[in-house]
Amino acid sequence: MAAGPVDCRCHLAADCFQADVEDAVLAAQQAAVSALVVVSERAAEFPSVLALSERFPGFVFPCLGVHPVQEVSPEEQRSATLKDLDAALPLIELYKDKLVGIGEVGLDFTPRFASTDEQKEGQRQVLIKQTEIARRLDLPLNVHSRSAGRPTINLLKEQGATKVLLHAFDGKPSVAMEGVKAGYFFSIPPSIVRSEQKQKLVKLLPLESMCLETDSPALGPEKQVRNEPKNIYIAAEYIARIKGIPVEEVIEVTTQNALKVFPKLRNFLRI
Repeated sequence: MAAGPVDCRCHLAADCFQADVEDAVLAAQQAAVSALVVVSERAAEFPSVLALSERFPGFVFPCLGVHPVQEVSPEEQRSATLKDLDAALPLIELYKDKLVGIGEVGLDFTPRFASTDEQKEGQRQVLIKQTEIARRLDLPLNVHSRSAGRPTINLLKEQGATKVLLHAFDGKPSVAMEGVKAGYFFSIPPSIVRSEQKQKLVKLLPLESMCLETDSPALGPEKQVRNEPKNIYIAAEYIARIKGIPVEEVIEVTTQNALKVFPKLRNFLRI
């Protein structure tokens, strides 16, 4: 039997999943999803992400990393700085054998988070440090690049990053193709059903460079409605429609791609 899809990034440690994370995981298992790659955004979230991987062994796989935008409070966010890595890096070292990747890392040049060159440079330094640790530990990077598509791809190439998954890429398809040339993969979320930009991206990207993600609880098919890993099929079906191929082919190729990005998954998935 062919393997089901892999959700290459979701945020199951998010507050909105605290009460019913088991239901969300069970629904994904019942929908024949193969694996969930869970990312973190800051050191304080690491224990929850690791606990989920221990609670659902062989199905939930952890990535630890520091996101370019850090939460001060639910109402306030700021650009990441090297200080944010102080607590994170020792924990990444400590749990390196359990990790399938480093993430969520990247750049976010949305003006409200990074309006100054100093803030952008701070984010770059945080990404460079995490790219170095990923290379040393031979782990892939799960990457965010909002309003910073070209700078992110350029920085990763300069740093010699080879195993890279760019999520919900919001740049021009022509910029994405620079990532394809570098051997990077792009994960497509269910929000493609309501995003003309994502639809154009999928039209141009080769299927061999695509993975699937939900980014739960964000980027669902409906705005402001909590997204869940079982919705991975919505992304697969929409890609199939754009490419004019069977959805089974989309799932098969993107699952193989997920194993290329996250080689450690091969120890668990029977494919």
